[in-house]
Amino acid sequence: MRTDAEGAAPHDLRHHGDAEVRDDGARLTDLAVNVRANTPPAWLRERIAESLTGLAAYPDGRDARAAVAARHGLPVDRVLLTAGAAEAFVLLARALNARQPLVVHPQFTEPEAALRDAGHTVERLLLRQEDGFGLDPAAVPADADLVVIGNPTNPTSVLHPADTIARLARPGRTLVVDEAFMDAVPGEREALAGRTDIPGLVVLRSLTKTWGLAGLRIGYVLAAPETIAELERAQPLWPVSTPALAAAQACMEPQALAEAAHAAHRIAADRAHLVAGLREFAPDGLTVAEPAEGPFVLVRLPRAAAVRRHLRDLGFAVRRGDTFPGLDEEWLRLAVRERVTVNSFLQALDQAMVLAKY
Repeated sequence: MRTDAEGAAPHDLRHHGDAEVRDDGARLTDLAVNVRANTPPAWLRERIAESLTGLAAYPDGRDARAAVAARHGLPVDRVLLTAGAAEAFVLLARALNARQPLVVHPQFTEPEAALRDAGHTVERLLLRQEDGFGLDPAAVPADADLVVIGNPTNPTSVLHPADTIARLARPGRTLVVDEAFMDAVPGEREALAGRTDIPGLVVLRSLTKTWGLAGLRIGYVLAAPETIAELERAQPLWPVSTPALAAAQACMEPQALAEAAHAAHRIAADRAHLVAGLREFAPDGLTVAEPAEGPFVLVRLPRAAAVRRHLRDLGFAVRRGDTFPGLDEEWLRLAVRERVTVNSFLQALDQAMVLAKY
């Protein structure tokens, strides 16, 4: 592990997987975006459509907020609904008076981008492939008063032990844990959402990944009441739309939680199939970051940029890895898909790796 100051490496922090499937990329099979395929389900689309009859009224988030609180066993004043988890990063950067923020990388780049945009100097803790991208809490400087980490981490797919992350907490420090993909982990093991015994803990959740709601923008923050109040003061009026509120409430219901749990087990099985197929390319220099626990897999391979271009020609979009601090152009991130798609992708990868040699 090592720490880097802001600006230590030129990375495009605003590049995201959706860039791979815009415009002409819309024709490609999408392994670049970490939104679960074939979502939102019909019942959720219907609930959202029903809410459209109420668009003349201003959004009222009380029921949705109460539903989120009940789902995590928390009082309502520990919950804040946001326009996706990305808005929460902006609120944290603007509302909290952090003097020494640190972001644990490689991870989702929006937290650092939001902090920079708010005028903060950002320190980076770079986790290493040699350590399995694992976290040593002792590597975080004692003076870091805001620490951001993803769990499971995008793009490494590492699931850090909850106890390890909890060891980052200390008086005077805000510990931000991005759990946007935690509902894709069977049993949500290692989750910190719902914990009230960890000082300074802020947990972010997203409903856009599992439920296919990236275009609707809905997520939430779980934190101490005083932190929630600070973030809420930084929000614009009515930040979450009525359809998004309807979706949030629907996704907290028992049948929805059961469906998400079933999807998590299916994703785990499909991921195992993908990883097994990727291991077959080890003689060609491909390595998989393991163990992978999220709905995506990180791989390192020779001539990855050329492989990615050839995959596009063969009909597949994958996420480049070099925009993540701590990674370079040899890395690609692959979203987990069902077996038929994975098998077709593995065949295309075989062709792309051969083409990239010439």
